[in-house]
Formats: sequence, C-alpha cells, structure tokens
Amino acid sequence: MTPRRGTPLGRASARLFPEDPERHGELPALLLLLTFVTGLVDAASFLGLDHVFVANMTGNVVFLGFALAGDTQLSATASLLALGAFVAGAWAGGRIAPRVARREPLFALLVAAHAVLVAAALLTGLADDVRHVLIVLLALGMGLQNAVVHRLAVADLTTTVLTRTLTGLAADRPGPATLRRTASVLAMFTGALTGALLQLRHGTPAALAPALALLCAVALAAALAAARSARGTG
Repeated sequence: MTPRRGTPLGRASARLFPEDPERHGELPALLLLLTFVTGLVDAASFLGLDHVFVANMTGNVVFLGFALAGDTQLSATASLLALGAFVAGAWAGGRIAPRVARREPLFALLVAAHAVLVAAALLTGLADDVRHVLIVLLALGMGLQNAVVHRLAVADLTTTVLTRTLTGLAADRPGPATLRRTASVLAMFTGALTGALLQLRHGTPAALAPALALLCAVALAAALAAARSARGTG
C-alpha cells in the first residue's frame, strides 16, 4: 500500500517495521485489527457454537480427534464443518487472488467479502438452532482472510496463528520484530477477552457485532489506500 506516514495507521505501521517503515504502508496496522477480529470471532464460536474454532484450524484438527475418541463435549460434525468451510474460503480466496493485479484492491475485496459473511452470520444468529450455519459462514470468512494474508506475506502478522510468533519471541534476540510479535499476541488476546465477555454476557450477536464493524472499517481503509495508490501511479 502507498506509504501514509502522516496518518495514524501509517505511523503505527511504520513503528511495527522500523527496519523498513515504508515497505508495507498502512497494511501492518490493518492486519493487527484483523488479529483482534480473530480473537472476537473465535471466542464467539468456541463459547457459543459447540466448542469449535472458526479461525484456529490446528485446534479443530485436535478437537476432531478428541471427538472421534468419544469426548462428548466436542462435536465431530462441528469440527468437520469448520475445517471444510475454512478450506473452501481459502480455496476461493486463492482463486480470486491471481485475478487482482495489485495487493491493495485484493486486500480490500477479500476483507469486504469477509465482512459480508460475518454480517450474514450476525443476522442468522438472531434465529434459533442455526449453529452449523453460523460455523460455516464464519469459517468461510476466516478462510478468505487467511488466503489474502498468505498472499501478502507480511512478516510476523498472520492474523490467526501465534505458535511461530511466540516461538520467535522466545527464541530470537530482541530486535525490530519484537514489537510487532508482541502486538500480534496482545491483539489476539484482547480480541478473545472482549469476545468472551460479550459472548458470555450478551450472546453471539453481541460478540459478532464489533467484529463486523472492524471488518467494514478495515475494508474501507484498504479501499481508500488503494484509491490513493492508483492516483499516485496514474
């Protein structure tokens, strides 16, 4: 994305990559917001939808094994639905990506599609006995999110997986990556904490509403950045 050091997003992104502050423009800050969204959505899904994750697929593979072994608190059906929908979303994102030449419009497009799926899940969540539909919609959105993040390949900001981030924090000497790794962990934690509080006290729609608002804000910010980039190269 076109560097915007003068904007709050641009300044935050520059601090995350002090070794090369102009490389990613506003994208790092937007990826941190998506990491927060992941915490929100996984809190809603795990606490409200048959103890399944819609973003953390490592957890679902393990949960599937536990469920098949006979753990009655876990649902093999829910885990399989989440895994299948996530893969389908990632596959769709992977097919769309080569058709969009520049990464700014691609990011805006797939985050907007994710927002639409969360909006559908939010509306569906107002009905009864629709857990499996919610799992599919949310996991599809997370698959799309992971497809675009994989395509962008911004170091240490995967938005959904923290295992390698925590490993890097522990194993590597402090350096430029330390801040963004720490920020990524904190974003996921605060998103999960916020989502859990909302889910436990007010239900799934309350947990999904801020996720939808943030996705819309990220998509809009990315679209504006894409427009600025197009003007700058036009």
